[in-house]
Amino acid sequence: MKAAVNRPLSPHLQVYRPQLTSVLSIGHRATGIILCFGAVALSAWLISLASGEQTFNGYTGLLNTLIGKVFMLGWLFSFFYHLCNGVRHLCWDAGYGYGITQVYRSGWMMVLVAFGMTIGALISAG
Repeated sequence: MKAAVNRPLSPHLQVYRPQLTSVLSIGHRATGIILCFGAVALSAWLISLASGEQTFNGYTGLLNTLIGKVFMLGWLFSFFYHLCNGVRHLCWDAGYGYGITQVYRSGWMMVLVAFGMTIGALISAG
């Protein structure tokens, strides 16, 4: 009987080089988590709106800090990234875009469109 080799029994993150598909999949999960935090922040904003002018102004002031603006920018990009990747998955569910070149092309396109939509939303917000 051979001696056991000290190595992982299943594919491990230290063994494989990250590919676009795996990075986009992890990104989809991460943006979903960020969207959950954004939903809590939106709920808190609505509660502050119902709690009176002083509470609302305090919460709005918090969102206008650098940390608040970075959070909102991240939340906005997460929204568009998750949306675009969801549309990409719907296309896959319909049976389109399974070829490896199509997967990579749609992945890069999705990221670019998400960045474009984020910038467009920032520009339109003034």
